[in-house]
Amino acid sequence: MSYDDKFDSSLDLLRRLDPRTISANLNSVCSLIQNGSDDNEEVVQDLLSSVDTPLQVRKCVQSGKSYLCCDYNRDGDSYRSPWSNKYYPSPNGDDDIPPPYPSDLLRQLELKANDSFDVYRDLYYEGSGISSVYLWDSAEDDEPDSLTDGFAGVVLFKKETDDGSGKWDSIHVFEVVPVSANSFSYKLTSTVILDLQNKQTSSLSLSGNLTRQLETSATAELDSGLNLETNHLIQLGQLVEKSEYNIRNLLQEVYFDKLKDIMLKDLRSVGEISDKKLEDLRQSEMIKGLQSL
Repeated sequence: MSYDDKFDSSLDLLRRLDPRTISANLNSVCSLIQNGSDDNEEVVQDLLSSVDTPLQVRKCVQSGKSYLCCDYNRDGDSYRSPWSNKYYPSPNGDDDIPPPYPSDLLRQLELKANDSFDVYRDLYYEGSGISSVYLWDSAEDDEPDSLTDGFAGVVLFKKETDDGSGKWDSIHVFEVVPVSANSFSYKLTSTVILDLQNKQTSSLSLSGNLTRQLETSATAELDSGLNLETNHLIQLGQLVEKSEYNIRNLLQEVYFDKLKDIMLKDLRSVGEISDKKLEDLRQSEMIKGLQSL
């Protein structure tokens, strides 16, 4: 089989498996591909970077703060903390290639972005959950002297209900591309992984993911007293806010409203009226689970 056949077949298989076990399914598919031949490493790496899985949580040893792990802050089995800029566990010292780090200039913006989106998390996720932001240089220069050359990054949010019945993971990958001296294009790809379970009955659950893209252009208002860093954070914050709002409404209107139509209108009721009330109660609990995230 060619590379394209292996990659497309793997994605097709993963789409048909239970989304609640996507992490285990992805590991199984990657192991199966690796056992086939040593030449399949590229397919495995592309699968790991293309398939979104629920975010993992680790704790930064130096700062004591929790942070989120994804493919964008990973080096082998180590993950970089946005708080200390260190990898845990420490990468293999025998490796000739050092792990990737943002430039000094971008690192300063990364720290401000983490503080800013932590405030966003506190406001929009009712004071709970975890957020992390990771940036990397998109310019050819290893140490750019300004942010005018553009950059890329990812904003991560994770929230779980206290009883574990609801889980929300959102992954926002963005790219800032210069258009002119003070004008930039912002491209955002957002993926939300949702898992809702009815703890009272295992017969009703909702799991899956949804991906949407947004793009906008803006001119940095440097004459208003705001520096370029602040302009970038404002634009990115507004874009992430809009994307999460759109996806949340889409989940509410399409999935839950459609579920209600199917259960109460499209399907013929064969039980008592009390059965309908029970189904209404179950659906209401599912909607409350979404609203609590």
